[in-house]
Amino acid sequence: NLSCATPQAWLTAALQHIPLLLSDHACCEKKAASMAMSMMKHFYDDMAVLSQLSKIAREELVHYEQVLRLHRQMQIPFQPKPAARYAKSLSAAMVAHGPQRLLDQLIVCAIIEARSCERFALLAPILPQPLSAYYHRLYAAEKRHAMVYVAFASQRFDPALVQTRLAYFLQLEGALIVQPEAVFRFHSGPPMTV
Repeated sequence: NLSCATPQAWLTAALQHIPLLLSDHACCEKKAASMAMSMMKHFYDDMAVLSQLSKIAREELVHYEQVLRLHRQMQIPFQPKPAARYAKSLSAAMVAHGPQRLLDQLIVCAIIEARSCERFALLAPILPQPLSAYYHRLYAAEKRHAMVYVAFASQRFDPALVQTRLAYFLQLEGALIVQPEAVFRFHSGPPMTV
């Protein structure tokens, strides 16, 4: 479970910045596909995990294509922006080298997917169509991806270490989510008030 809920101020900002929300969402899907593919090198000896990672990568790319299609359908220009602090901060907290880096990567992927899942659930009832229906459908996929990454970590690493690192990253992620931020992104904190 995530350590905190998305602040209401972020949801308000999302309604005010739908084009930016959609463009950043597309970028997130592409990065998620890339991450799933990059992790395959760590599981060359496990065909079941390789198959699941391949499936996740394909699903994320399909989501990327679907979000680009929504841009066209809603006549919103695709305008990718530099990433905010969220993923960079989580990545910077990972162990730099050794086997535990893979554990940290799996946990961070799970948490990012879980946060996406939570935000889709909160956004679906308040966004206009066709975004509302689309985000409602994405919820289940993101939840499944989060659970799969935690399962991979639990298979490969000591359960006590998994829980320790999960608790650490959940606390860090929660702090990022509630801390005001100057830029709006899909995974940013609430907007700064001037």
